[in-house]
Amino acid sequence: MKRRKFQGVLNILSFNRHFYVIGVASLTLLISLVLYFELSTYYTVILVLGFTYGLLVPLIVSAYIYDYSGFYEFRWLDQFDFKDSKNNTIININAGFDETSFIIKDKLPQSNLKVYDFYNPDRHTEPAIVRARKVSNIYPYTQRISSHSLPLKAHTVDYIFLISAIHEIRNNDERITFLKECGRVLKNEGRIIMVEHLRDLPNFLAFTVGFTHFFSSVKWRKSFKTAGFRNINEIKFTPFMSIFEVY
Repeated sequence: MKRRKFQGVLNILSFNRHFYVIGVASLTLLISLVLYFELSTYYTVILVLGFTYGLLVPLIVSAYIYDYSGFYEFRWLDQFDFKDSKNNTIININAGFDETSFIIKDKLPQSNLKVYDFYNPDRHTEPAIVRARKVSNIYPYTQRISSHSLPLKAHTVDYIFLISAIHEIRNNDERITFLKECGRVLKNEGRIIMVEHLRDLPNFLAFTVGFTHFFSSVKWRKSFKTAGFRNINEIKFTPFMSIFEVY
């Protein structure tokens, strides 16, 4: 897949336009009230800078991560010991927006790639996801599934990719059930490769209150261990994203 210039930032703006419309409208109203009532310049500057920070910094960080870091070139995948053969079964699971399946297939062309989408409009109601689904490039034969069940036999999968997807499963029990299903279908030597933003200081500085949409490293580790996994390795990709190798 050839990505457009600034596609990452354009996606953020498009999918979260409700946030930016409200933010720009609020900033405009604030400035108008300040000018009309001739309020204190000191507090005005602080408020305007705060609003501007919340609107611009997430876009700057997103441009860095998604458009300039090489994330979608998948060079970070080279650090894993993939044995790319026709006997290698890989599944890529998304939450209704898929920017990675074509890239994975291009990166590992000899593997048997299956793609699953667990999006449930009754449970996953984020406006950004609803909008993202309308422009998602659907990989051929992508199968809609429930987060409670993977349509595969036990111990048949070599690798499972979860790329910025399962934080959309907001219910803790549902998320652990999903991870248990991943464990069921993985071979004994199989791996989960998960990429996620975290609820941590760098993401707070980047996305302010938006960082609450993510989960902390501690939360992820607890979820994986509850689901039966014992080995959880975390590798940082930029200060804002973490790659987990789980088995």
